[in-house]
Amino acid sequence: MFQGPSEISLDAKGRLAIPTRYRDALRLESDGHLVITAHPHRCLLLYPRSAWEPIRNTIMKTSGLNRQTTLLQGLLVGHADDVEMDSTGRVLISPALRRFAGIDRELIMLGQGSHFKLWNPKAWDKQFEEIEKLGPDLVPAGMEDLSF
Repeated sequence: MFQGPSEISLDAKGRLAIPTRYRDALRLESDGHLVITAHPHRCLLLYPRSAWEPIRNTIMKTSGLNRQTTLLQGLLVGHADDVEMDSTGRVLISPALRRFAGIDRELIMLGQGSHFKLWNPKAWDKQFEEIEKLGPDLVPAGMEDLSF
């Protein structure tokens, strides 16, 4: 279970050093084989390959004749990049994915249970402002009994 935020600086080659608290779990779950892809909110998703494969398979089972599913396939699967953690726990984020998410040197890595979201810090601040604006409307129908 991945949770919590981490503020990270990429190195000069665009490599992300996975925080040490997650490295062992990622090596155990997928032998360090990860997938980075685009998200519609202009952030990136980082999955252990084993957690990504069922999502990819579900997306690819959808009709290629439906414009909405074709766009989703192009975004999520078309941008998916297989990466491998090196011996020091780093992964390379491709220039195309960094450009897509507006990530230059700094990023926010947010644990999302089975995966992570990688945000440009300014984009995350803007996203968080949207969360704050929603106030009590943040909780969707069916989750009103959620206690937190």
